[in-house]
Amino acid sequence: MQKQTVQFTYQVFASYDALSLQDQLLFTQARAALSLAHAPYSKFNVGAAAVLQNGEIIKGSNQENASYPIGICAERVLLSTASTLQSKVPIITMAITYHNERGGNNIPIAPCGMCRQAIAEYESIVNQSIRLILGGETGELYVIEKAADLLPFGFSGVHLK
Repeated sequence: MQKQTVQFTYQVFASYDALSLQDQLLFTQARAALSLAHAPYSKFNVGAAAVLQNGEIIKGSNQENASYPIGICAERVLLSTASTLQSKVPIITMAITYHNERGGNNIPIAPCGMCRQAIAEYESIVNQSIRLILGGETGELYVIEKAADLLPFGFSGVHLK
Protein backbone atom coordinates (compact mmCIF):
# COMPACT_ATOMS: atom_id res chain seq x y z
CA MET A 1 0.00 0.00 0.00
CA GLN A 2 1.12 3.53 -0.80
CA LYS A 3 -0.21 6.72 0.72
CA GLN A 4 -0.63 9.71 -1.57
CA THR A 5 -1.48 13.31 -0.75
CA VAL A 6 -3.65 15.67 -2.75
CA GLN A 7 -3.16 19.34 -1.98
CA PHE A 8 -3.32 22.71 -3.63
CA THR A 9 -2.34 26.25 -2.83
CA TYR A 10 -4.67 29.23 -2.71
CA GLN A 11 -4.38 32.85 -1.66
CA VAL A 12 -6.29 34.39 1.24
CA PHE A 13 -7.08 38.10 1.09
CA ALA A 14 -8.16 39.80 4.31
CA SER A 15 -10.89 41.80 2.58
CA TYR A 16 -12.32 43.01 -0.71
CA ASP A 17 -10.04 46.07 -0.51
CA ALA A 18 -6.94 43.82 -0.56
CA LEU A 19 -7.81 42.48 -4.04
CA SER A 20 -6.37 44.02 -7.19
CA LEU A 21 -8.57 46.66 -8.81
CA GLN A 22 -9.41 44.26 -11.65
CA ASP A 23 -10.51 41.55 -9.18
CA GLN A 24 -12.50 44.11 -7.17
CA LEU A 25 -14.40 45.12 -10.31
CA LEU A 26 -15.23 41.50 -11.15
CA PHE A 27 -16.28 40.73 -7.57
CA THR A 28 -18.52 43.83 -7.67
CA GLN A 29 -20.22 42.32 -10.73
CA ALA A 30 -20.79 39.08 -8.81
CA ARG A 31 -22.35 41.12 -6.01
CA ALA A 32 -24.60 42.84 -8.57
CA ALA A 33 -25.74 39.42 -9.79
CA LEU A 34 -27.13 38.71 -6.31
CA SER A 35 -30.10 40.94 -7.14
CA LEU A 36 -30.95 38.62 -10.04
CA ALA A 37 -31.21 35.53 -7.83
CA HIS A 38 -34.54 33.81 -7.25
CA ALA A 39 -34.18 32.03 -3.91
CA PRO A 40 -37.53 32.31 -2.08
CA TYR A 41 -37.15 28.89 -0.42
CA SER A 42 -33.55 28.76 0.80
CA LYS A 43 -33.18 32.55 1.22
CA PHE A 44 -29.61 31.95 0.01
CA ASN A 45 -28.80 34.16 -2.99
CA VAL A 46 -25.68 33.37 -5.00
CA GLY A 47 -24.12 35.64 -7.62
CA ALA A 48 -21.34 34.84 -10.04
CA ALA A 49 -19.50 36.92 -12.63
CA ALA A 50 -16.80 35.90 -15.07
CA VAL A 51 -14.44 37.77 -17.32
CA LEU A 52 -13.90 36.06 -20.65
CA GLN A 53 -10.72 36.03 -22.67
CA ASN A 54 -12.27 38.65 -25.00
CA GLY A 55 -12.86 41.01 -22.02
CA GLU A 56 -16.63 40.50 -21.84
CA ILE A 57 -18.20 39.96 -18.43
CA ILE A 58 -20.97 37.38 -17.99
CA LYS A 59 -23.14 37.09 -14.85
CA GLY A 60 -25.24 34.33 -13.33
CA SER A 61 -27.42 33.87 -10.26
CA ASN A 62 -29.11 30.91 -8.62
CA GLN A 63 -32.68 30.16 -9.66
CA GLU A 64 -34.79 28.03 -7.32
CA ASN A 65 -38.04 26.27 -7.99
CA ALA A 66 -40.70 24.92 -5.63
CA SER A 67 -39.60 21.50 -6.87
CA TYR A 68 -36.10 21.86 -5.39
CA PRO A 69 -34.24 19.42 -7.63
CA ILE A 70 -34.92 21.51 -10.72
CA GLY A 71 -33.28 24.69 -9.45
CA ILE A 72 -29.92 25.73 -10.87
CA CYS A 73 -26.86 27.23 -9.23
CA ALA A 74 -25.36 30.59 -10.20
CA GLU A 75 -22.17 29.01 -11.52
CA ARG A 76 -24.03 26.74 -13.96
CA VAL A 77 -26.30 29.61 -15.06
CA LEU A 78 -23.13 31.58 -15.82
CA LEU A 79 -21.49 28.69 -17.69
CA SER A 80 -24.64 28.11 -19.75
CA THR A 81 -24.85 31.79 -20.62
CA ALA A 82 -21.17 31.94 -21.55
CA SER A 83 -21.31 28.83 -23.72
CA THR A 84 -24.46 30.10 -25.47
CA LEU A 85 -23.47 33.73 -26.02
CA GLN A 86 -19.70 33.31 -26.36
CA SER A 87 -19.26 29.74 -27.55
CA LYS A 88 -15.87 28.30 -26.64
CA VAL A 89 -14.43 31.63 -25.46
CA PRO A 90 -12.35 30.79 -22.37
CA ILE A 91 -13.29 32.17 -18.98
CA ILE A 92 -10.25 33.73 -17.35
CA THR A 93 -11.63 34.41 -13.85
CA MET A 94 -14.93 33.70 -12.10
CA ALA A 95 -15.99 35.48 -8.90
CA ILE A 96 -18.64 33.93 -6.64
CA THR A 97 -20.40 35.49 -3.66
CA TYR A 98 -23.62 35.09 -1.69
CA HIS A 99 -26.16 36.69 0.61
CA ASN A 100 -27.77 34.44 3.21
CA GLU A 101 -30.89 36.14 4.56
CA ARG A 102 -30.43 34.12 7.76
CA GLY A 103 -26.98 35.66 8.38
CA GLY A 104 -23.42 34.41 8.40
CA ASN A 105 -22.31 36.16 5.22
CA ASN A 106 -18.61 36.51 6.04
CA ILE A 107 -17.28 33.07 5.06
CA PRO A 108 -16.03 32.50 1.48
CA ILE A 109 -18.36 30.28 -0.52
CA ALA A 110 -17.15 27.51 -2.81
CA PRO A 111 -19.07 25.88 -5.68
CA CYS A 112 -21.12 22.77 -4.86
CA GLY A 113 -19.97 19.42 -6.23
CA MET A 114 -22.20 19.59 -9.30
CA CYS A 115 -20.85 23.05 -10.15
CA ARG A 116 -17.27 21.93 -9.59
CA GLN A 117 -17.87 19.20 -12.15
CA ALA A 118 -19.45 21.66 -14.61
CA ILE A 119 -16.61 24.18 -14.21
CA ALA A 120 -13.99 21.45 -14.67
CA GLU A 121 -15.76 20.31 -17.85
CA TYR A 122 -15.81 23.90 -19.16
CA GLU A 123 -12.06 24.18 -18.46
CA SER A 124 -11.61 20.99 -20.49
CA ILE A 125 -13.77 22.22 -23.40
CA VAL A 126 -11.84 25.48 -23.83
CA ASN A 127 -8.52 23.97 -22.71
CA GLN A 128 -7.83 26.68 -20.15
CA SER A 129 -7.94 26.87 -16.36
CA ILE A 130 -10.46 29.13 -14.66
CA ARG A 131 -9.25 31.24 -11.77
CA LEU A 132 -11.77 31.57 -8.92
CA ILE A 133 -12.40 34.41 -6.46
CA LEU A 134 -14.58 33.18 -3.60
CA GLY A 135 -16.06 35.39 -0.92
CA GLY A 136 -19.03 36.47 1.14
CA GLU A 137 -20.37 39.96 1.72
CA THR A 138 -17.56 40.71 4.16
CA GLY A 139 -14.48 38.97 5.48
CA GLU A 140 -11.75 37.01 3.78
CA LEU A 141 -11.68 36.06 0.12
CA TYR A 142 -9.99 33.04 -1.43
CA VAL A 143 -8.32 33.09 -4.84
CA ILE A 144 -7.77 29.70 -6.45
CA GLU A 145 -5.70 29.60 -9.64
CA LYS A 146 -7.38 26.53 -11.18
CA ALA A 147 -10.98 25.54 -10.51
CA ALA A 148 -10.03 21.92 -11.21
CA ASP A 149 -8.03 21.98 -7.95
CA LEU A 150 -11.39 21.84 -6.14
CA LEU A 151 -12.22 18.50 -7.77
CA PRO A 152 -9.34 16.06 -7.39
CA PHE A 153 -9.99 12.77 -9.19
CA GLY A 154 -12.75 14.47 -11.20
CA PHE A 155 -14.78 12.55 -13.74
CA SER A 156 -14.20 13.56 -17.35
CA GLY A 157 -14.77 12.54 -20.94
CA VAL A 158 -11.56 10.53 -20.78
CA HIS A 159 -13.38 8.06 -18.53
CA LEU A 160 -16.07 7.51 -21.17
CA LYS A 161 -13.67 6.32 -23.87
